[in-house]
Amino acid sequence: MMQPRSDVNQRIARISAHLDPQNHQMEDTGSLGRLNCRAKGGASGFKVAILGAAGGIGPASRLVDEDEPSRLPPPSIRRQQQLEEALTGMELVIIPAGVPRKPGMTRDDLFNINAGIVKTLCEGIAKCCPNAIVNVISNPVNSTVPIAAEVFKKAGTFDPKRLLGVTMLDVVRANTFVAEVLGLDPRDVDVPVVGGHAGVTILPLLSQVKPPCSFTPKEVDYLTDRIQNGGTEVVEAKAGAGSATLSMAYAAVKFADACLRGLRGDSGVVECAFVASQVTELPFFASKVRLGRTGVEEIHPLGLLNEYERTGLEKAKKELAASIQKGVTFIRK
Repeated sequence: MMQPRSDVNQRIARISAHLDPQNHQMEDTGSLGRLNCRAKGGASGFKVAILGAAGGIGPASRLVDEDEPSRLPPPSIRRQQQLEEALTGMELVIIPAGVPRKPGMTRDDLFNINAGIVKTLCEGIAKCCPNAIVNVISNPVNSTVPIAAEVFKKAGTFDPKRLLGVTMLDVVRANTFVAEVLGLDPRDVDVPVVGGHAGVTILPLLSQVKPPCSFTPKEVDYLTDRIQNGGTEVVEAKAGAGSATLSMAYAAVKFADACLRGLRGDSGVVECAFVASQVTELPFFASKVRLGRTGVEEIHPLGLLNEYERTGLEKAKKELAASIQKGVTFIRK
């Protein structure tokens, strides 16, 4: 039974309040609403485009829109003129477009469809808003971010600081699962999640959890496995009805909000993201980054890892290297 629109709006408003309860105010527009997020000095809000806003994630993630949202239903992405109209002048572009996972599918199974979608959208971004910060949500992120980078390189517009793969859902899940074990509120927990955004490439650094704590080996195994396979858990629970939607929308909003706070000059905005990186020998890697007016302004080192995490890192890098190369080859072939 479908929920009334007013109930959906109320749920989304409650989620929004969790993002920044002191500073964020919802404007009641009769639909999903807008966040009141203004740049310093009272300037008008930033222009944000969500490509794939008619899908499962897009409608809820419209919370980040500062002005009238630029919405592009997935069937229209092949219409170049509409794409260019939606992208012109945008400062932040969020890409959730593509097909969701279904039972039995891996993120790589999505590649052949979503790779082409991301390529087309990024060609439009390169032409119409080359200086925009780009948040890539479309899976497999480990491959679609390299695809975006290659498209921008071909167009001569690639700025590694402005291209970010959204791994925030891994962090949200990690904070939630760790909080359950510790008996804390997830908002009081911070778990760095590094590597990538699929299976063993998702590496929660449980030795660096804040507040400081310790886990038994059994708890470490349980938490690591559940964090790495949280997406599969949702896909199987939905039994063919798709993958994570509201939780991914929440994560998308949370990360986009961080990017917007960086754009307006807020200090100390640090989140995990999959970016061009020299933290490891791989060209892309997820770790904590500091966001600012130019996008990624600082990439944090991994810090001290324990033996369990070092072993996990080697496993993550092996799979991640293949996924990155798959994305690069898709454009260069």
